[in-house]
Formats: sequence, structure tokens, C-alpha cells
Amino acid sequence: MVAGLGIVTFRLHECRSLKAKRKIVKSIIGQLRSHFNVSVAEVGSNDIYQRAMIGFAMVGNDRAVINSKIDKIFNLVEELNLAEIIGSEMEIINI
Repeated sequence: MVAGLGIVTFRLHECRSLKAKRKIVKSIIGQLRSHFNVSVAEVGSNDIYQRAMIGFAMVGNDRAVINSKIDKIFNLVEELNLAEIIGSEMEIINI
């Protein structure tokens, strides 16, 4: 079994409230869930309205497929242009 994990950190320039942040974060999370069927959640910077951290996880049986899907997730998040990406991390674990 192979587990793929990732975190994307965003800077939200136009957000002036947690309500505006929540709208952008929910949009990103919804897009990732519908396109890739992965587990996604906001995992950090919950009280800072100009920064967001979104984490995702997936499992499979082929390391190359998991790696490819994680790359596609990073590409989709960038193409959405909802926020500036200031960092991304990924890890693939063989269990």
C-alpha cells in the first residue's frame, strides 16, 4: 500500500475577514474533492485570514500513480488562480 500526502500553503491578498477566506478555501477544497476524490481539509493557519494551509491524502497500490496524481493536484490548484501559492510539500509513504 502507498499513501500520498500533500500540503499547499496560500497567501490570500484580498481577504479582509475569515468569511472571505472561508469562501476561497471551500472552493479549493470542493474542486479537489470533485476532480480527484481525495481527502482534503484546511490544516493550518485557521485564524489568519490572509493565509491558508490545505492538506490532502490518498492511498493506492502504485507509487508512480500516486506521484502523478499529486502532481496533477498541484497543477490544478495553481490553475484555479484563487490564491497565491507560497509553498507546497508532498510525501509518499510505502506501507
